[in-house]
Amino acid sequence: MPKPALDAGAKYSRVMLKISGEALMGDQGFGLHPPTVERVAREIQAVHDLGVEICMVIGGGNIFRGLAGSAQGMERTTADYMGMLATVMNALAMQSALEQLGVFTRVISAIPMDQVCEPYIRRRAVRHLEKKRVCIFAAGTGNPYFTTDTAAALRASEMACEAIFMGKNVDGIYDSDPKKNPEAKRYDSISYDDVLRDNLKVMDASAIALCRDNKMPLVVFALNEPGGFRGIMAGQGTYTLVHD
Repeated sequence: MPKPALDAGAKYSRVMLKISGEALMGDQGFGLHPPTVERVAREIQAVHDLGVEICMVIGGGNIFRGLAGSAQGMERTTADYMGMLATVMNALAMQSALEQLGVFTRVISAIPMDQVCEPYIRRRAVRHLEKKRVCIFAAGTGNPYFTTDTAAALRASEMACEAIFMGKNVDGIYDSDPKKNPEAKRYDSISYDDVLRDNLKVMDASAIALCRDNKMPLVVFALNEPGGFRGIMAGQGTYTLVHD
């Protein structure tokens, strides 16, 4: 498969961007904040303009979180399916924001719903990427008991991405919560095994294990820093690299 032509500032040709649903709710406690969605879309546009092929997975925690529903007495499988539907809503919102910026986008769902998005077919998704369309993978893996972190690791491997970029509200992985502990240490790089051993909350364990088994580098950076995604793509700025 030929690699796309890249701007001199890009280190990767195809990447997965994983963000949480909470990243789209701004200062609100719930739901979508359209100006925040637009700001994130502009970050993606800036990287897309470099010639980078972009996949995305967006969580659904700003609308409904399956684990939280299960903890309140809801049957776990039903709660997880509700969470998957929340990710489709977020994906459609991001698609709208990106296309208003002139970035062609496809929402691809693991749960078929032909009226609003495409079903997941790997070869078709690869073709969309080759045509410079941003592919937003929605509804997780389509299975309960698996998080959107696992979906991001799975789709990144299937799409032959070169790295997963995790957009967080902190600029990397710390040994403790930097908001609670001002002495928290940030890692410039760390191995998958160390993340699992120290139970660092960057991804769930199954997602980290999938990245490790497929030798998929993971870059954790601050999504709320203007221009941060494009800078990290060029190897600049502050981030943590998780690798073998």
